[in-house]
Amino acid sequence: MVFSSLSIVLPAFNEEARLGPALDELFAYLCAAPKGALPGKVDVLVVDDGSIDGTAALVRARAEYVGEGRAPRGDCPELRLLTVPHAGKGSAVRAGMLAAQGDLIVFADADMATPPDQLPRLVQALASNDLALGSRIQPDGSDMRASQPRFRRLVGKLFRLAARIWVTGPIDDTQCGFKGFRHDAARDLFGRLRITSIVFDVDLIFLARRRGYPMAIVPVVWADRRGSRMHARPRLALRVGWDLLRIRFLHRGLKRAAAEGAPAK
Repeated sequence: MVFSSLSIVLPAFNEEARLGPALDELFAYLCAAPKGALPGKVDVLVVDDGSIDGTAALVRARAEYVGEGRAPRGDCPELRLLTVPHAGKGSAVRAGMLAAQGDLIVFADADMATPPDQLPRLVQALASNDLALGSRIQPDGSDMRASQPRFRRLVGKLFRLAARIWVTGPIDDTQCGFKGFRHDAARDLFGRLRITSIVFDVDLIFLARRRGYPMAIVPVVWADRRGSRMHARPRLALRVGWDLLRIRFLHRGLKRAAAEGAPAK
């Protein structure tokens, strides 16, 4: 299947320090991407999650920015800004995915932990799937998360075990911040998303499985970019546990897409 457009959604909360270099890297790749690697029209949507620093001003100051009367340059993908009240990463991603217009929609971390040259891998997988989930586990079994601090790896293993048993089934990397969707699947899934904490990826995967959408697991390159605001504290652990527990109950009675007359592709 041929797709004509791609939207890239970047959630950002107080990312003034890291967003500029990340956008430099992203647009450098997009403007020079090999012909046919990506759809012909590409746009980037930064979702400012109620930042109190200069994140929004940084986006507006860039040459690629389109908005407030500024016309597209025509020689490069367009950059747009969506500002939402601060409600966490999951909420910002949901807002961006529902606002994006591309035939394909990818969300990625604002620090480009997965470099933009991995985008064609998701695009290729979406030719025959409704979802493409980036995975930091490589075909040889090596795991790029091994570079994370030891305590964070331990917490991650416990989280993955609980998620696998209760919600996601055999998906070993639910939290990679690099996922792609066909437009209709994105609208359906993000319109139903109920969890907006850091567990939102698990809610998405559960929804996709229940709705019957074909999905691909796509090994991608990833680097542990320090500066994460997630810290394993008792309050966060309780929130994560509560959100994991309630996912199945939040979507009781959910039918497969095909059962509603909109067959999953």
